[in-house]
Amino acid sequence: MTAPSTFGLSSEARNLHWLLTNLVEEVPGIQSVAVVSSDGLLLLSSDPGRNEEAREARTAKPAGPRGSAADLATIVSGIGSLTVGAAKLMDFGGVKHTMVAMDEGSLFVMSISDGSLLGVHGSADCDMSVVAYHMALFVGRAGHVLTPELRSELRQSLQSESAGSTR
Repeated sequence: MTAPSTFGLSSEARNLHWLLTNLVEEVPGIQSVAVVSSDGLLLLSSDPGRNEEAREARTAKPAGPRGSAADLATIVSGIGSLTVGAAKLMDFGGVKHTMVAMDEGSLFVMSISDGSLLGVHGSADCDMSVVAYHMALFVGRAGHVLTPELRSELRQSLQSESAGSTR
């Protein structure tokens, strides 16, 4: 994984980047991670290339599915919305986490705070309980830090990266 640039960010934003990097590097089987805001926008990703894909997807006209490099933030946001709707319909309270087990991998989605979500794409051989445990640690550490101000700062840093990459 290539660490995203944290130059010029607040200590809270740098800490969140560090937590994300640590999650990916310490837990075997994690392929990619995304932190998504309640409105579905990517705030933070383990894959800097995915940040550019997410920005392009917002401005480009949809051309259909984009294959294995699909925008994880979109998938996480969609699954989050679906499960929240199901929980409301069933009147079971809030959604804490969702797991989708597939033949060739797994997808985990966990609520952070104020509708923000943590999404993890794991390989087929990942230990799901270990991934879920480390996600819960991330959420516990990041939940109180992910304030509206920090979400705004992370969005602005993604926009600044975009402006720098188009020059």
